[in-house]
Amino acid sequence: MIIETPPPYKSDYLAFDFAQEAWQLQQYHAVRKTIFCDEQGLFSGSDRDTVDATALPIVALATCGGMPDRVVGVVRIDERQPGLWYGSRLGVAADYRKLTRFDCYGLFDEHNPRTPFDQSIGAGLIYKAVSTATALGCQQFYANVQIQNVKFFERLHWHSLFTFELFGMMHARMEADLTYYPASQLALQQFGMVG
Repeated sequence: MIIETPPPYKSDYLAFDFAQEAWQLQQYHAVRKTIFCDEQGLFSGSDRDTVDATALPIVALATCGGMPDRVVGVVRIDERQPGLWYGSRLGVAADYRKLTRFDCYGLFDEHNPRTPFDQSIGAGLIYKAVSTATALGCQQFYANVQIQNVKFFERLHWHSLFTFELFGMMHARMEADLTYYPASQLALQQFGMVG
């Protein structure tokens, strides 16, 4: 008899939210460390910096039995001047990068999916980041994007402003077209700012 080891469980029901509980924050930083320190080698030991003190940590959570179970995607947003927001540290756990069919909660108002933001976890995190910032008064939203990811961001209605070297790697400063990222009432509810 041949007994094969089943593949690891991978949830196709995700929740997009803000990391607030201790386990979520711990896993949020662990995913970042795995991607930016261990895989990409951009940082040694930790990728934490001064932005973390004021940034809002956003996570994609895999669920099990309807309960949040594991952080599988991360991004952070911060306001650097009134109305001027940045997104950074976008990443998805390796075993979830190719997941394209999933149900989600906490991403779209009224649970109405918006293509192309519902086609990958990374796209969903970008939508959550920018629509949250818009709800909080964002007038301009920027990110420093690794060159290999520019085309992906362009499909999500961003445009490049200029390129430069950052952490020894070429990046593009990109700006989101906010007309595609309406203010998220759901994000305000998750913050407890509206009933």
